[in-house]
Amino acid sequence: MTVHFIGAGPGAPDLLTLRGRDLIAACPVCLYAGSLVPEEVLSHCPEGARIVNTAPMALDDIIAEIHQAHREGKDVARLHSGDVSVWSAMGEQLRRLRQLSIPFTITPGVPSFAAAAATLGNELTLPGVAQSVVLTRTPGRASAMPVGESLANFARTGATLAIHLSIHNLAQVVADLTPHYGADCPVAVVWRASWPDERVIRGRLADIESAMDAGMNRTALILVGPALASDDFEESRLYSFDYDRRFRPQSAASPFADTSGGES
Repeated sequence: MTVHFIGAGPGAPDLLTLRGRDLIAACPVCLYAGSLVPEEVLSHCPEGARIVNTAPMALDDIIAEIHQAHREGKDVARLHSGDVSVWSAMGEQLRRLRQLSIPFTITPGVPSFAAAAATLGNELTLPGVAQSVVLTRTPGRASAMPVGESLANFARTGATLAIHLSIHNLAQVVADLTPHYGADCPVAVVWRASWPDERVIRGRLADIESAMDAGMNRTALILVGPALASDDFEESRLYSFDYDRRFRPQSAASPFADTSGGES
């Protein structure tokens, strides 16, 4: 018996990995975060599977369901939205499973920031503009922020920020970031990225609050940084005609050149 933690993606039911789909189809028990995982994903469950919505459940109840499946020798598909490596509460479940000696696997999923960037039609790392993406959030009732992990500290790097679970705190986000990025820094809010009713609001730090719709009060991602609205960036050397690389050596003296006499 194995518990398979599966990232179910950002919302669109076809943004699910083939491995995740196949694991769901093979498991007679499925526990899913019903507040965020679309029901269409459950169509991959085998006929007669026990399907449990964990949204209203406490951690002890979830582990009890898994423990029951373990005693019955039934594999479990444990579905979380997006990718399970961030803000999924997977860590506390894994700790319990280790204590109970219950085996598990982890299958990554499409994260919400990637789905949001695709919707916007943006690369988040542009040469000479930003080469880092910071995934972060603001403090909330469920989790405090460690000392040092402040928006101001991240903003000082000039990186692209993907701010999760914070749309309710947009005013503070703007206040914390404006001194570092400037009021004209581009911002995009993507609500329910990849869902059929997805919405996008673009603006600047100076005006994004006034542009918001009150109905976009959860499941929204805030993206901030110059890379969101920049056509003034250098082209990378990766595809430059004179860039010496393993698959395109520029001379016989190149460390990547084939000196065996065979075809390169």
